[in-house]
Amino acid sequence: IILLLVPSEETDENDLILEVTAGVGGGLRHASASIGGSEAYRHMKFEGGVHRVQRVPKTEKQGRVHTSTMTVAILPQPTEINLVINPKDLRIDTKRASGAGGQHVNTTDSAVRIVHLPTGVVSECQQERSQLKNKELAMTKLRAKLYSMHLEEETNKRQNARKIQIGSKGRSEKIRTYNFPQNRVTDHRINKTLHDLETFMQGDYLLDELVQSLKEYADYESLVEIISQKV
Repeated sequence: IILLLVPSEETDENDLILEVTAGVGGGLRHASASIGGSEAYRHMKFEGGVHRVQRVPKTEKQGRVHTSTMTVAILPQPTEINLVINPKDLRIDTKRASGAGGQHVNTTDSAVRIVHLPTGVVSECQQERSQLKNKELAMTKLRAKLYSMHLEEETNKRQNARKIQIGSKGRSEKIRTYNFPQNRVTDHRINKTLHDLETFMQGDYLLDELVQSLKEYADYESLVEIISQKV
């Protein structure tokens, strides 16, 4: 009953932008995806932070464990109601796309780069052949980044302690380790370890169990903050 006093996040019902950026090791440089559904952000928000993978690559002859990292950002998508962007504040550049995509992608100025001049926030997209489609996708990501920045500023103003997504030591702090040789995953924010990594990676009940534990921890932290403000 006490936990009912904890208010839900205003963005819990939002769709989201998921962005993955490579850290140490691994071959992926950057990837992003738009995810929608019932309370999508509420279910995914705890995945934001640095993820560490420990494994023995197939090419490793000595059986040594290699470590790779990646940074995951979970950005709630704003609605038209709660975020307004002045077109005069934007600089939109186009260029030829690079990488895979055939001849067409390299011979037209289909890639789009948008800069929000007041903040310096940048959003880029080249995944579509159509410049118009890339512009729409880049704007979607830009809006999500600006909205996330706005929410963070509001959080800091209220001195809100609910920073479980990035941990307490900043964005470089690892939140989770996937240890394939030992078949386990450890979430360092709540010091919880689960075994059967393959099942966990399929997003089955083990992931739900961990997300629920993280939610309970976040609710507890928020409750402590509410009580401390009343004292």
